[in-house]
Amino acid sequence: MDRAGIARAAFALPQVSHVVQWGASDVYKVGGKVFAIVGDGSVSFKVTEIAFMVLTESGVGRQAPYCARGQWAAVSYDAAEDADFIDWLATAHSLIVSKLTRKLRAELGL
Repeated sequence: MDRAGIARAAFALPQVSHVVQWGASDVYKVGGKVFAIVGDGSVSFKVTEIAFMVLTESGVGRQAPYCARGQWAAVSYDAAEDADFIDWLATAHSLIVSKLTRKLRAELGL
């Protein structure tokens, strides 16, 4: 997976917006909330507690830099298959959507 592939996977999800923040990081949001951050060599995304343990203990991922609160994992582009990244992004998106208010979810059609 590369940055372009991550962008395609992120924009395939509903109501995604993109900004460049923190230097040159591609930041993908839903409802104004971040669900993925793409840097030069890795992708950071929101995960469940169990997925965080699996990714970090297996060595596939690590604690995402600057994301000490909650479960955010960082995975290098070459550490997994494209399908894994697509699944992780979809899960991250749904985790963030679930934290949005009912009103905002309704406004966004989610």
